[in-house]
Amino acid sequence: HVQLVESGGGSVQAGGSLKLSCTGFEYINNVVCMAWFRQGQGMEREMVASFILSSAGKVYTDSVKGRFTISQDGAKNTMYLQMDSLKPEDTAVYYCAADPSPFAVTVSGCNPTHFGYWGQGTQVTVS
Repeated sequence: HVQLVESGGGSVQAGGSLKLSCTGFEYINNVVCMAWFRQGQGMEREMVASFILSSAGKVYTDSVKGRFTISQDGAKNTMYLQMDSLKPEDTAVYYCAADPSPFAVTVSGCNPTHFGYWGQGTQVTVS
């Protein structure tokens, strides 16, 4: 089973920036949705940013709007999450995810419960 690989996590002071990368999409046929999730300690996993390839539509959770940017390279093999103006509450393990199923897309964007391919996670700590 294909596993995506995240990189770019680390520790940063509040107000700083980090850019996460995720590779491995070339091994998944016909990806429909790509997304970044995060899970803070003791918290449920949440989808922070998602990208529908067919429409290039991007959706962000309210807490990161204007600060985080999801993107992909031209070959669509690498996905990025640029994180600016980081806050301590952004501290979490960040995961990238993807799914090739048309059922992954809803009228409001990618379905957060319909991702079959995941990375191992990368820690982001903001102090």
